[in-house]
Amino acid sequence: MDFYTVVLRKSSLYWVALCLENGIVGQGDTRDEAIKKLKEAIESVQDILKTDFDSQSTPISIKELHEFLTVESEQPITEAYELRAVYA
Repeated sequence: MDFYTVVLRKSSLYWVALCLENGIVGQGDTRDEAIKKLKEAIESVQDILKTDFDSQSTPISIKELHEFLTVESEQPITEAYELRAVYA
């Protein structure tokens, strides 16, 4: 099981979890559901990486993180974001 850093934010309709180490995203109606979906996606990618040596996983860029944090907002962001450690 590996350790991942995840940023969670509330979208207008659901929660979104973004893994900083590989850019994988999970979403759900609750924080926990978004984390669960993210873990499932991470495990799927890990399985692919074990067998497909042409595939790779890279951390997201600062630009991508900025886009994730500011999407759907033209005004300054006043909401709090959650940072979690996730084992998958």
